[in-house]
Amino acid sequence: MAFVTRTPARASFALKQVQVPVSKICNVRSVSLPVAGRSFPSLKARHFQVFCAAKKETVDKVCHIIRQQLALPDDATVIGESNISQLGADSLDTVEIVMAIEEEFGILVEEDSAQSITTVQEAADMIEEQLKKKGA
Repeated sequence: MAFVTRTPARASFALKQVQVPVSKICNVRSVSLPVAGRSFPSLKARHFQVFCAAKKETVDKVCHIIRQQLALPDDATVIGESNISQLGADSLDTVEIVMAIEEEFGILVEEDSAQSITTVQEAADMIEEQLKKKGA
């Protein structure tokens, strides 16, 4: 499932976050969405964001891995939106987290992908993406 949001630049209304099946998104520059029960043929915008949410189990496993690697106390809050560096991870910790993720999920994380991960959710989304590629 993907979420599409739009930040209006000069519009007099704002779109709420809408769940749209991934197969229905074909062009992020022009999207047809129902607003207040009415369908508009196309909304054109420069700032669409698409969020692909990973499974809760994947996010939970990543949270557990990060807790272990950073030796965080049980009461420390680690959620999908948590920034890994703000949890205290330095570059070596990040490498160890990526290695633990590779081992846990049986995937290979490319260096570019590993460097772009900043939050727990991004790590979980990347894992889901890798698992889909592996299964296909």
